Amino acid sequence: MKKVKVFIEKSSFGYSAYMDDTPLSYSCIGEGKTVEETIEDFQKAYQEMREYYHKAGKQFEEIEYEFFYDTASFLQEYCKAFSLAGLERITGVSQTQLGHYLHGRSKPTRKTIEKIERGVRSFANNLTAVRFA
Repeated sequence: MKKVKVFIEKSSFGYSAYMDDTPLSYSCIGEGKTVEETIEDFQKAYQEMREYYHKAGKQFEEIEYEFFYDTASFLQEYCKAFSLAGLERITGVSQTQLGHYLHGRSKPTRKTIEKIERGVRSFANNLTAVRFA
């Protein structure tokens, strides 16, 4: 089964999700006011595409899809849980720079994206190791 990247990005109405360029004979998108709504809409579009192909007697190639955030969308989604000051401590990227990414004034380099991802993953791994008595 092919793995396909689905990108989640901020849009003028909330968020959108779209498939990476693939050699598939179909493509799906999702939209919503929240990331959760967007993912649900994308999954619904995928199911509807499968049904359409089945009804039309066409071969439908099943895929395994993974969701990827762009930096601005991640910051927008998680700024409810983390302050920019907290994200600075977690990632080592300044609040000012994170604010520029959040508001679309600039885009991070690949190196900075990887630094943010490493910091967030490290924090998440530490958090999942927490146990309460």
